[in-house]
Amino acid sequence: MPDKAVDDAMESAVGAHFSGLRLEALRLPAPSGPSSPSSSTSAGAAAALANGLAHAHADVASPSSLRQPFVIGVSGGTASGKTTVCDMIIQQLHDHRVVLVNQDSFYRGLTAEESARAQDYNFDHPDAFDTEQLLECMGQLKRALPVNVPIYDFKNHRRCSERFRKVNASDVIILEGILVFHDQRVRNLMDMKIFVDTDADIRLARRIRRDTVERGRDVSSVLDQYGRFVKPAFDDFVLPSKKYADVIIPRGGDNHVAIDLIVQHIRTKLGMHDLCKVFRNVFVVQSTFQVKLIIFID
Repeated sequence: MPDKAVDDAMESAVGAHFSGLRLEALRLPAPSGPSSPSSSTSAGAAAALANGLAHAHADVASPSSLRQPFVIGVSGGTASGKTTVCDMIIQQLHDHRVVLVNQDSFYRGLTAEESARAQDYNFDHPDAFDTEQLLECMGQLKRALPVNVPIYDFKNHRRCSERFRKVNASDVIILEGILVFHDQRVRNLMDMKIFVDTDADIRLARRIRRDTVERGRDVSSVLDQYGRFVKPAFDDFVLPSKKYADVIIPRGGDNHVAIDLIVQHIRTKLGMHDLCKVFRNVFVVQSTFQVKLIIFID
């Protein structure tokens, strides 16, 4: 291959890359003048970097060009520690740009007849949730619009008609629930899926404690519901959805290593989101060994 063709190929392959981010506007200029290849390339890279950043800073992104939120789904069996994992992630981030949405907020309200026989109602079946409203709320959040999330009364088995939880648009949205991986339409909203995997005995003990203390139920009714509905629903719907997970966290909130790794990943995503807000000509590219700042020195 002629020397000029080699130089052209090398020049076209060189761009300024920073930790998986590429500034498309930056290109190394061809050397001009008698200076040495190494000094001219370095000087050209510095000049291109300064000019490119100055141009990008002036070219502020409009609202329509902002990237969509990063959506994380967190699933697992009842009392597996999903909420604990989510709370630990949010606490470590210390960032108001991360919000939590609970699938439990979207339970269907029971009729008077169903409420009278609530012990025979399967709250762990997919039909127990208003998935259409969940999709509507998540769709609005994905479009950077605030939403009013319902508040469900677990003692009366119905939604509070006059009370809502306002959730503002955020850069990271965590959607948590036992069946958030069950419906493909909900899964398609997610950029990352986490399954919290905890031993069944531990989950049962936590379920008894939670339902008796927080929801005013007696132990016998909790055990009866667990055997009739909770465990079969876990085997039929929750456990099969584990295959869709990108990350599986054994031991739930006790697995600090896994949570720390997830937090670091989210911080990286937030950093990318900030750059995309400021610079319209910044594009996120797949992080590989080749995505680096390369300077060719002859």
